[in-house]
Amino acid sequence: MKTNGMFYFHKNDRMVVCFLVAVAAVIIGVIYLIDDKSSICTKDMNAASTAEKGGGNGIYSSARRADGTFGSGGNKAEPFPFDPNTADVATLQRLGLPAWMVRNICRYREAGGVFRQREDFARVYGLTKKQYETLAPFIRISDDYRPASDFYAPSPSSAAGHRTGGAEGKAYTARDTMLYPIKLRPGEQIDINTADTTQLKKIPGIGSAYARAVVRRREKIGGFYSKDQLAEIDGFPQEAMPYVKVSAGKVRKLNLNRLTYAQLRQHPYLNYYQARDIVDYRRLRGPLKSLADLRLLKSFTPADMERLKPYVEF
Repeated sequence: MKTNGMFYFHKNDRMVVCFLVAVAAVIIGVIYLIDDKSSICTKDMNAASTAEKGGGNGIYSSARRADGTFGSGGNKAEPFPFDPNTADVATLQRLGLPAWMVRNICRYREAGGVFRQREDFARVYGLTKKQYETLAPFIRISDDYRPASDFYAPSPSSAAGHRTGGAEGKAYTARDTMLYPIKLRPGEQIDINTADTTQLKKIPGIGSAYARAVVRRREKIGGFYSKDQLAEIDGFPQEAMPYVKVSAGKVRKLNLNRLTYAQLRQHPYLNYYQARDIVDYRRLRGPLKSLADLRLLKSFTPADMERLKPYVEF
């Protein structure tokens, strides 16, 4: 009876034991999976190292054996025509690319990357100048991956032209105005309060990056009241200034008596202390009546008030 009692478990005890066994099984399974993945990664690293040992100054082949490992025969690869968008792992290794570089190419394609022209292949991480120059003559990009503009270019009658000479009356030749917008001539101007990025790129010195920066700044501050505000954009080209103008009445106003602290802080011209002081002033002294009331606040300098003046209302 005593022996049987030693192995007798109550219902609650059995549930606890079953739970512990299940937890142990899960832990063992996780450890097994981690070890299995680690071994796979180790094999890949060893394969990459093996492929690279055949190095030297040339391009060496790295063939995949039947057991899944990579070897290096030490012989120079024999390049052949290939499409980097569709070539499989074995094809890329036959071209002499090391295993780690082949994995980078596959990951790039899996992430949605496309080689649209031969020169794009030169951006493969780790590819040397000699390797690229050896493979470049054999790269064949399928038409399915090339830009549509290469096949559906605008007709000469519909495409805008650009001046080929400096004097009046010179002939114009067709150009792709989507890739190369026609720049403004001296004396022409664009309103930076109403122009979109396509129009802004017509300004000399302005490309896609600066065009987007102008639009972002305009939306953030509520419109420009002076073209000198463009200097607040880091590195904005001075050569573009003669080609811009600012329309009046396009500024979005801030009601300092109604906006909350969080709303005031969203404006680039109001910092943490200034927004806090405005809210405290309204709470202690009542609504602001004019911009002159801000002079009583230590956080506002005359320059701050002058810059903020076109944007406030009461």
